[in-house]
Amino acid sequence: HVQLVESGGGSVQAGGSLRLTCVASGYTYCTGWFRQIPGKEREGVAVIDTDGSTNYEDYVQGRFTISKDNAKNTLYLQMNSLKPEDTAVYYCAAAGGWWNLASGAGFSVWGQGTQVTVS
Repeated sequence: HVQLVESGGGSVQAGGSLRLTCVASGYTYCTGWFRQIPGKEREGVAVIDTDGSTNYEDYVQGRFTISKDNAKNTLYLQMNSLKPEDTAVYYCAAAGGWWNLASGAGFSVWGQGTQVTVS
């Protein structure tokens, strides 16, 4: 059973950047980033599929970049031009087959989350 561990969260001023890292204990197929803003439902951020194709939600398109190093079983999320509304706990997750970024359906393995605070 694969385990995921996120790191790289922290506090940053608006307009700044952070890079999140998610290390998997084994090979993962489709992997993505999600976030939960205080008082709101969890929402999708970005996903990278086994063929390297990527998808982003509109609210991060052009500011965030998802990437993956398969040799290191590591997933990244480069976050630029951060806004206060990006403040959330960010989670990485892995899916084995069909998935839906908006709902998180199909993602069966989740990390513990890392806090990102933008002020």
